[in-house]
Amino acid sequence: MPIRHVFVDIGGVLGTNGWDREQRQRALERFKLDKTDFDFRHQEIVGDWEEGRMSMDEYMKLTVFYCPRDFTPEEFSEFVFAQSIPFPESIAAVSELSAMRTHVMMTLNNESAELNRHRIQTFGLSGLFSAFLSSCWLNARKPTRAFFDRAFGVSDANPAESLLIDDREQNIVRAAELGMQTIHCVQPAGLREQMVNAGLLPPGN
Repeated sequence: MPIRHVFVDIGGVLGTNGWDREQRQRALERFKLDKTDFDFRHQEIVGDWEEGRMSMDEYMKLTVFYCPRDFTPEEFSEFVFAQSIPFPESIAAVSELSAMRTHVMMTLNNESAELNRHRIQTFGLSGLFSAFLSSCWLNARKPTRAFFDRAFGVSDANPAESLLIDDREQNIVRAAELGMQTIHCVQPAGLREQMVNAGLLPPGN
């Protein structure tokens, strides 16, 4: 089937993850937080945050600022945002495809609204995609069936004519089960070659 829709994950493909284990570990070290306590509090509510039922302010209040601290919420949130670093090579490959105007292109990612907006701006993604389908706006997370069904509904996409670019195997497996074509991006610098092999981009650049 020809590919009409291309869905691209952000964290791990177009840039670093926003608030995954590595980023949280840095925060624990930087702000000297108790790992066991923070991890428990985080796991209890991260689903609500990423599915749009909680603001970042409430997330921070319940995981960090439930007691007095020697740093401010502004300092903590600034640190969180600073963990987002773009990957120029993969962004360039996606930008090349976007400029061709041959496919409908959207992001498909798990993320809170605040981080998603920050990363769209920081990574310069606004002009590359026609929509940003994030868990915070779909009220579901990959790799659940509800997430993909809502994404297909919003985008009016046929799974058999759609391709997902993602760095996580569990998301790739679920997408394939639903009939999508996939690119498992484990090295962002090699994404262009994978897109060439999938017939999305011409060789030689």
